[in-house]
Amino acid sequence: MFDDYALDCKLFKKEFPPQHQDMQPGVEYLMDPLPVFYNEKYKASGKLKGKVALITGGDSGIGRAVAVLFAKEGACVAINYLNEHEDALVTKAFIESIGGDVLLVPADLKDPDNCRDVVEKTIGYFGRLDILVNNAGVQFEQGDLQDISDEQFDFTLKSNVYSMFYMTRCALKFLKEGSSIINVSSITTFKGNPDLIDYVTSKGAIVGFTRSLATNLAAKNIRVNAIAPGIFWTPLQPACWQAEKIPTLASDVPMNRAGQTCEIAPLFVYLASEDSSFMTGQVLHINGGEYNG
Repeated sequence: MFDDYALDCKLFKKEFPPQHQDMQPGVEYLMDPLPVFYNEKYKASGKLKGKVALITGGDSGIGRAVAVLFAKEGACVAINYLNEHEDALVTKAFIESIGGDVLLVPADLKDPDNCRDVVEKTIGYFGRLDILVNNAGVQFEQGDLQDISDEQFDFTLKSNVYSMFYMTRCALKFLKEGSSIINVSSITTFKGNPDLIDYVTSKGAIVGFTRSLATNLAAKNIRVNAIAPGIFWTPLQPACWQAEKIPTLASDVPMNRAGQTCEIAPLFVYLASEDSSFMTGQVLHINGGEYNG
């Protein structure tokens, strides 16, 4: 059933055919080729056994790869998503196929009441919460600041920043010593991008939030870190860019390709596990050599 999803790393693509999705944040099942979210050569060692993780945007893209690898490492996983039910069901089925326990919790996280509901459902189902991954987000291509409407700016900031703030505030009630919060920023925060001004603004705010919250929670031994991905083959790409831009995606990256989501998921495992017990307030970069900050 999953032969198209769990591929060997040697099959990673350097170029993708033109494609566009007129929806945000996009869906994975329509992508060509399908992203490689699981590396079957990965050797799990129970790093997250007994832990419960809540992942926003966990139905597809980076979130799906993280959910799968967390489950492989022994964690129970709650997956929040907006309305991408088909992608979510594929993710759920894959996790169950490797023996994992997963809960799907669809909700629009721009509403703080929905965030509270997602956390409470996670606690009600699993009884605890140890890891929060704030991954959900959107991005829109606009070549001129004048073209970014008030509505788009509001939507982007509420999707990418407000939702993270609301989710974290709700989750903190249940997180205990040794817990980990992982936020997803972007390489664009550090390089800038002329066509993603509102998106870059939101991802920059995530860095500030991460560093401030990390110092705030350090005494409680709750670690807060961020990951700043470069270009990865996720639904955000066809959902953002026009079709003709997709074949040249990541053409200027030193490794000459976009990343596959299975290549970033182990970094989340590191930050979620005791392997990173002395790391907090950091932003880790993974981008094929595109940025070395």
